[in-house]
Amino acid sequence: MSELITGIGELTTHSGEYGRLTDAAVVIDGGRIAWVGFAASAPAADTCTDAGGRAVLPGWVDTHTHIVFAGDRGAEFEARMAGAPYVAGGITSTVDATRAATADELFARAVSLRREAERQGTTYLETKTGYGLDVDAEVMSARIGARVADTVTYLGAHIIPAGVDRRDYIDLVTGPMLAAVRPYVDAIDVFCETGAFTVDESREILRAGAAAGLALRVHGNQLGRSGGVALAVELDAASVDHCNHLDAADIDALAGSETVATFLPVCDLSTREPFGPARQLLDAGGRIALATNCNPGTSFTTSMALCVATAVLQMHLTIEEAVFAATRGAARVVGRDEGDDAVGVIAPGSRADLQMLDAPSIAHLAYRPGVPLPAAVWRGGHAVVPAP
Repeated sequence: MSELITGIGELTTHSGEYGRLTDAAVVIDGGRIAWVGFAASAPAADTCTDAGGRAVLPGWVDTHTHIVFAGDRGAEFEARMAGAPYVAGGITSTVDATRAATADELFARAVSLRREAERQGTTYLETKTGYGLDVDAEVMSARIGARVADTVTYLGAHIIPAGVDRRDYIDLVTGPMLAAVRPYVDAIDVFCETGAFTVDESREILRAGAAAGLALRVHGNQLGRSGGVALAVELDAASVDHCNHLDAADIDALAGSETVATFLPVCDLSTREPFGPARQLLDAGGRIALATNCNPGTSFTTSMALCVATAVLQMHLTIEEAVFAATRGAARVVGRDEGDDAVGVIAPGSRADLQMLDAPSIAHLAYRPGVPLPAAVWRGGHAVVPAP
């Protein structure tokens, strides 16, 4: 059944053909966008929704989350806000809680977070393993992730578990664990950082993932110049995420590569790390994305709108740049930014992932930070938040 959404005050498409339209309309049919243009020229459809002058834009594409977990780290957050430093080892408490949880408990938590994200306009979501860190728990996390998210990333290389020999664990991550999770995952990630994995270890792990046919992702340069950015560029990784600490060489390397730098601004607020130089990277010709990094330790949010607002207010992106980075720019990380069934873009053939704001333009995403603006959300043409 086709649906015409008309009366759109401002339509942000991220399509070179359509750009940003006023007095616009969209037709959805079969879960995809069938037509885009001015409302006066819109074809008939089986049903009609009047946006009433509201803004419509692509659904958010969140390519960095960790929503399969158990436990709570509120006390750690409170201590950090009182001055305690962030260190990578805090992950251990979540690993312990996740291993102790049942599959049903983990699934219920992940579903709850996915639905929370959808209500805020997120229509495409990645999640990672990485809170199991043994074969059974990582496989369980990957299976749950595959049921809940659009794509799953294997992050067995999150940290070295307590009491496990370093060499033995890397052999496990690149061998039996990788083989066991492979049916459920699309990419491999590694935390290339002080307190986690070195550049050489990270390279070994990523090459094993590549040999297994997985796309490459990197957690890099969060706490310092860890070498993760250079490694991501060297291996032609799809993305390197965090990127708080970049020097001129890192920016030049990223700008000359196909690797997307994914910035996680709410994580930066929570850890009190400096915001990454997204403005400088864009000006140099680099590709960027924004993501929530939803996790219990350093960024317990599902709000992509908060990431967008923070990027505008604190990282000096324009609203159009920030919205692009949270939609089509992020879709590039997962290879879904163009072609049939693309996400993060509104054009004929793309997946019908849309959000309607209770506002006349996307400027209100930063102009009214913290306000829940989505009045309706469609995912694959299905109204997960019905229009008013």
